[in-house]
Amino acid sequence: MPGWKFLTNHALVLCIIAQKPRITAREIAATIGITEKATRNIINDLEFDEYITKKREGRRLRYWVDVDMPLRHEIQQDKAIGDLLEVLGWRRRKKKIKESVNI
Repeated sequence: MPGWKFLTNHALVLCIIAQKPRITAREIAATIGITEKATRNIINDLEFDEYITKKREGRRLRYWVDVDMPLRHEIQQDKAIGDLLEVLGWRRRKKKIKESVNI
């Protein structure tokens, strides 16, 4: 669809990473319709500003999103990235609670 869009490429990349933490930059680029180089630049921006972290697992990377980071615009800094991601269909994972066994 030509014309303007509501979400920036940065928001789209972040949303995809949140939903598929083991996705590759090539797969993200193909999904959004931007170049792989543009995707890698966006990932670097998100990592530099600490919205995501990444760790190598074998031959691939795994991403983590800091869902408590604020949105970047000054009028939206009271909202967390996780709130936006939830609106876009991402679901928070429930933390596992270790059960203690009393004998």
